[in-house]
Amino acid sequence: MSKQLLRSGTSIGANTEEAIGGQSEKEFFAKQTIAYKEARDTHYWIRLLTDTGYFQKGESENLLKDVTELLKIIGSIQKTLRNNNS
Repeated sequence: MSKQLLRSGTSIGANTEEAIGGQSEKEFFAKQTIAYKEARDTHYWIRLLTDTGYFQKGESENLLKDVTELLKIIGSIQKTLRNNNS
């Protein structure tokens, strides 16, 4: 499970970097969408690792706060792009 957390957590940054280097707005949006999905995955794995006792509640609170903030930021980027293309 911890490997899944590492994979999804690092994928957020990797996809964001790919989005920044994208050739078009469509590609940027697609990579941000993947980053958002990976952030959701990361949120899930943190909760699961906490519920199974791998993380203590206090340890996971900051991680959950951080990933929630990333979800808000990426979601806001997506919303702005959708509104601009409407």
